Amino acid sequence: MRCERLLWLGLAALLGGCVTVGGNNGNNYGEGSGNQRAPKVVSASKAQQRRDAARIHTELAQHYLAQGDLQDALAKLQLALKFDPDYAPAHTVIAYVYERINKVPEAEANYRKAEALEPTKGDTNNNLGLFLCRHGKEQESIAYFNKAVADPFYSTPDAALTNAGICQMNVSNMTGAEASFRDAIARNPNNGDALFHLAEVLYRQGNAFGARAFIQRFEALGKPTAASLQLGYGIESRLGNKDAAQNYLRRLHSQFPGAEPAHAANSTASHP
Repeated sequence: MRCERLLWLGLAALLGGCVTVGGNNGNNYGEGSGNQRAPKVVSASKAQQRRDAARIHTELAQHYLAQGDLQDALAKLQLALKFDPDYAPAHTVIAYVYERINKVPEAEANYRKAEALEPTKGDTNNNLGLFLCRHGKEQESIAYFNKAVADPFYSTPDAALTNAGICQMNVSNMTGAEASFRDAIARNPNNGDALFHLAEVLYRQGNAFGARAFIQRFEALGKPTAASLQLGYGIESRLGNKDAAQNYLRRLHSQFPGAEPAHAANSTASHP
């Protein structure tokens, strides 16, 4: 979920319902005394005032969220929706808050409302898809990830494809997951999540050579995780490369000393 930048300045002006319109040719000014011209004050519509108020309270809520203050964030979001019940970003953010405080039905209702208000927008569809995937509705989630990818103005379609792939893995649809991850990587070759999960899918399917290619591409990004090192160990062990496998194990001990290397790696390797 992308948070808009907080706009602290202009709060009073926006809530006051007036804006000043200026220009350098004098057309937007009324006559004043002498050489002075008085600015013309244009009243914003009541609908625009409500939308502006909803936006500002949503931005304030995002600020509270960044500080970990869920209670004040929720209060601001409830106020935002009183000003404008059809402001989609407020529904998205309040859905996130409700999910954080375990009010799952309220969260789902607001994620769905945001999508209904902006049915073709990538962000709202991806957010709803993620929620559904997290709450056992993986099959339904795929349609929303596809809608996100179809938005030509969505800046991160590879993220939605990666999310789709993870959900497909959750329901053991490895063929669909592989296709989603490959599409994500085609759109963004440096998508580390897609690279790692594609290596995992190929490994589970018994294609250790293919898995090695993608775990090595993941490694080239320079951001190893305990899971990636465990998977690398499993891949090299399956291929019979003892030295490479031991190198992964040493790195796991060194970089993630709290991990359970042998058990985790062997557990990964148990998938045919």
